[in-house]
Amino acid sequence: MVTVSGLALYPVKGCGGVVVERAEVARTGLVHDRLYAPVGADGGIVWQGEAPRLAAVRVRLLHDGAKLALSAPGAGELVLDMTADGTARPVDVEKWPGSGIDQGDEAAQWLSDAVGKAVRLVREPDRANRARNGTDPTALLVLSLSTLDGLNARIARKGAQPVPMDRFRPNVVISGWPEPHTEDRVARMTIGDTEIGFGELAIRCAVTLVDQTTGVRVGPEPLRTLADYRREPDGVSFGLKAAVLTPGHITVGDTVTVTEWR
Repeated sequence: MVTVSGLALYPVKGCGGVVVERAEVARTGLVHDRLYAPVGADGGIVWQGEAPRLAAVRVRLLHDGAKLALSAPGAGELVLDMTADGTARPVDVEKWPGSGIDQGDEAAQWLSDAVGKAVRLVREPDRANRARNGTDPTALLVLSLSTLDGLNARIARKGAQPVPMDRFRPNVVISGWPEPHTEDRVARMTIGDTEIGFGELAIRCAVTLVDQTTGVRVGPEPLRTLADYRREPDGVSFGLKAAVLTPGHITVGDTVTVTEWR
């Protein structure tokens, strides 16, 4: 049986994930997923490639998502109200409409101290804009256990250590497919009362070289091995970016049914 074995969302881009048993799925992906982002003085997003300590910032959703709690080693915890109020500032964040809602000086100072780099914390102003023509082709990141197992078998043959699933920061982890990269061939599938469809292959970057627990860059795996067998014109691929065709809910243990193959 093919089922969902893991669910996670990432309320702050680049920071730790929130593992959940059940998630609401909108046209734009899991509710609260990648709703906030750290940006530099120029408005450009700050990512783990330049600030790997972002990975060690733990995130919690409190009071049914009304508050956001951030914590990091040596930095204590900061609790923020999840509101869209605040000053808009120009930002350059993928899929955002060119602006972000600044979350204030306290949040900026706390996050800057935690990651060792001057940043501001901003919120996406209008989440619905992500769904171009009613659909966001990159709303969800889907990976299967067999795909990770296949990669780690190749890494082991090189004498290197396997990498955990969290290096790839998936939203939905699927178990039960015997063949690696089965998700690449899915055109449409249902999970619970949600239907999702192929968007594009997920091109992987240097984030996969960062230990997602410690916030330390440890490379060269998995990119070294992925370059052997997963090369694409614009990089190496690993996983499926999917569009949400029918919003609903996904729960760990839900059956996954492929209704159309590519």
